Amino acid sequence: MNAFFETGLSFILFLPTFAIVGALYCAFPRAPRGRARWLADLGVLALAAVLSIVAMRWGFAAGTGHGGRLWRQIVATLLAYGAFLAVFALAWPLRARAFRRRG
Repeated sequence: MNAFFETGLSFILFLPTFAIVGALYCAFPRAPRGRARWLADLGVLALAAVLSIVAMRWGFAAGTGHGGRLWRQIVATLLAYGAFLAVFALAWPLRARAFRRRG
């Protein structure tokens, strides 16, 4: 099987989880919600998706061992999910500081 197809399949299988986490990130906190915040949130989502794909491809290439092809999928998926969550873990406090309510 093609490595490009396998990593793409892994990303597609985790896409619902990524969508739920991304939607929760964008939904909370509910205020303030302006154009700048929406653009910042979309930028964070895009960065998380790109870094997740990069981590998945790297993990798929680096995954070796006695587990065979399944182990490569597991390593790739874990790294992709970790990269995705790491972006949000860093962005959450930065967003809170940048969009703090004045008043």
